[in-house]
Amino acid sequence: MSTIALIAGDGHELSAYKAGPADATMGLVVVQEIFGVNGHMRFASDALAEAGFAVICPALFDRAERGVELGYGAEDRDHGLALRAKITEDQVMLDIEAAAASLGTKTIGIIGYCWGGTIAWWGATRSQSFKAAIGWYGGGIAATRTETPHCPVQLHFGAEDHGIPLTDVDAIRAAQPGAEVFVYERAAHGFGCEARASFNEGAFSLAQTRSLDFFRRHLAV
Repeated sequence: MSTIALIAGDGHELSAYKAGPADATMGLVVVQEIFGVNGHMRFASDALAEAGFAVICPALFDRAERGVELGYGAEDRDHGLALRAKITEDQVMLDIEAAAASLGTKTIGIIGYCWGGTIAWWGATRSQSFKAAIGWYGGGIAATRTETPHCPVQLHFGAEDHGIPLTDVDAIRAAQPGAEVFVYERAAHGFGCEARASFNEGAFSLAQTRSLDFFRRHLAV
């Protein structure tokens, strides 16, 4: 576990959290929420690393403010939203590509949470770097649901997520019949984050198991 520097295609330098065995054959780009590469993102990255994946979690907010680690209160949420608004989708993808490139010749997947769930979807549709993509409660997926994925996709949503109505989930299913889409009852937004009041251990455990199985199925060489 360490922090490394990445260089994006436009010359921007960003930090990234790195974890997992160096000799892993499968690598994952883990994409942050709007709260930076905070304790939860390190926790999520470490869990994937312990499952045998080499993991890189890039600090996407470095383009707007470096060293961002926010909590989950209203003030921190507003700060995160303001930072997100300063970064373009194209810049995000440059940073994601830099993270993927740092994994070298490994077979690579991408997984993201919240804002990162949407970015993981873009990783499937706007990049050729990934062999599998997973998004957890990505609120922007519905708006870009007609984009064409270049790899298998798995998506996870909470049935009680007030920011992502089930009508959005239905629209995603209709637009992407080839994607695996799961909805978790009694689960709200952020159900997989142990630091949030909305954490749902049962939904998290099931979604985590499905995610690991999906990656092992599609990234194994």
